[in-house]
Amino acid sequence: MSKKRILFLGETYRADAITWMNGLKEFGNFEIVSWELKTSSNGFNRIIRLFEIARAILTIKSIVKKFNPDMVIAERTTSYGYLAAISGLKPMAIAQQGITDLWPHNSPLYIFKKRLQNYAFKKADLIHAWGNSMAEHMKESNVDMDKVMILPKGINLDFFQFNDASDGTLINAVVTRSLEPEYKHDLILKAFSIVKQKSIPFKLTIIGDGTELKKLKWLAKELKIDNEVNFVGRINNNDIPKFLQQADFYISTPTTEGVSASLFEAMASGCLPIVSDLPGNRSLIQQKENGILVTIENEFNLAEEIQWAFKNTNFTKKAIVENRKFVEENANYKINMKKIAFTYHDLIKIKSTTL
Repeated sequence: MSKKRILFLGETYRADAITWMNGLKEFGNFEIVSWELKTSSNGFNRIIRLFEIARAILTIKSIVKKFNPDMVIAERTTSYGYLAAISGLKPMAIAQQGITDLWPHNSPLYIFKKRLQNYAFKKADLIHAWGNSMAEHMKESNVDMDKVMILPKGINLDFFQFNDASDGTLINAVVTRSLEPEYKHDLILKAFSIVKQKSIPFKLTIIGDGTELKKLKWLAKELKIDNEVNFVGRINNNDIPKFLQQADFYISTPTTEGVSASLFEAMASGCLPIVSDLPGNRSLIQQKENGILVTIENEFNLAEEIQWAFKNTNFTKKAIVENRKFVEENANYKINMKKIAFTYHDLIKIKSTTL
């Protein structure tokens, strides 16, 4: 397979992006050059980011001229998707990152972002839906479903190995989501303060960094659970498996969710998932069969379900074995990324024969 060049538009520090690019290099023999916006999409920065997007057009065209890529891919259907669409490069693939990239719904920029997304959907040759819940949202947005590929990138199962770490003496839980408001880490801390009031011993490991770090550390101290909570901070992706393998429970309570690679990683590593009751999670978790779905923004329900899972060890042990099997069959990085890489080569070949 001859080496082809891809322009990747997206945030290269993100684990999802790293998995995507590495898989294309490994299984598609692709050479990749990347470009990303420097302004975050949080708060007032969203306005500044729009101006940066406008200025980025010339920069990307310059990269295209210098690098002469065979294809462009973008990790969102709004900002980066729009930039991919106007780059002039074909073929073009874009990926929706959540159940929707149009978030939050009450944003004053919602209508503008919707227009960017519609343009990107129209111009794309391939649209990635990492799961069925994303595909359903695309249908509602009148996307041409013939262009949609429903397949998760998957995770490296050699890397995320299974381990049943439970000894039944305490609740050992881990959180691996970014410390941003939408992931509701404060709710998790409040739930564990309720667990502590029941005199149940626990250890909570929170991995990652973000704008909420100081606030969350202060909250843990105020709730008097700071001795039980370990804020690890941002770590190398290579170190994530050992934290998952040492834990019994994986907690994730965002208010919106697509198909979470973090959830796949936890399922592969032997952690029982306790996650928000959202369409993306419901497509993977059946209530009290292979995990637990909890009410959104309800620390009392979360605390109750954490305690239930801790007490029902037979359920937990059966569920984690089933989850490992599910990930092996549906989210194996070596299988799924190979399919994606081959699809890209087919698109490039089609383009070359039609020029």
